[in-house]
Amino acid sequence: MKTVIITGASNGMGYEAAKLFANKGWQVFAGARRVKKIPTDKNITALKLDVTDSKSNQAFVTEILNQADRIDVLINNAGYGEYGPAEEISMENVRKQFETNFFGAVELSQLVLPTMRTQKSGRIINISSIGGDLYMPLGSFYHATKAAMQQWSDTLDTEVKAFGIRSIVIQPGGTASSWGAIAMENAEKNLKQNSPYQPLVVSIRGALSGESLGAGATSLQLAELFYKAATDEKPKRRYFHSMGDRAIVHIARAHPKLFIRVLTLILNRTGKQK
Repeated sequence: MKTVIITGASNGMGYEAAKLFANKGWQVFAGARRVKKIPTDKNITALKLDVTDSKSNQAFVTEILNQADRIDVLINNAGYGEYGPAEEISMENVRKQFETNFFGAVELSQLVLPTMRTQKSGRIINISSIGGDLYMPLGSFYHATKAAMQQWSDTLDTEVKAFGIRSIVIQPGGTASSWGAIAMENAEKNLKQNSPYQPLVVSIRGALSGESLGAGATSLQLAELFYKAATDEKPKRRYFHSMGDRAIVHIARAHPKLFIRVLTLILNRTGKQK
């Protein structure tokens, strides 16, 4: 039986991925702060995990190694959007964003790599976002964490290929989930009193709903993408849910002026709708 570790398994993509891998006969070690919300199945072991806490990360991997003789796949899925004006977000929340979205994934990868090297195989699947290449106002630190994850993952891949290990990035686009609503709640919380950035929040709310960028993928569809990245005989460096997601990343990277024009049109349109 193959073994997969999934972080952020209490909701959304992580929740659906835990169920999918379990249904496919994998031994699933699912981690989250809210253990009771992790799906239940005979193939799922639910474990407490706070990726921002180094002791929690170490205890999590130690417990897995006590129960399993190998680790085939680590899916670094835990993350959220600490939205708000770059000028006004507290440094405490900036650090929390990086600890959750980036540093936790780095530490967990360091903890599982010795086992993967010993067994001469393994995959580390890092859940980034199309937001690792493109951006919009209020998401500065979220985008920074996803860009950091991609650069780190690509570099890691060059270092571990020789050991039969791959480091892979998945870049979801808009998702049919509560992610956008939570990001906007954070944006409101991060606004200072009488903030001059209040109009931006109005403009961004519609864009983050996904309506301006097309229908988002469901959590199950993205879980299926996780499974494909974990099982492809020849894994790709990047995985996207749709051609649209791939195209907007290409535009943002290769044609930044065009991307800015499109972003400006979207913000102007959503702003007028409010």
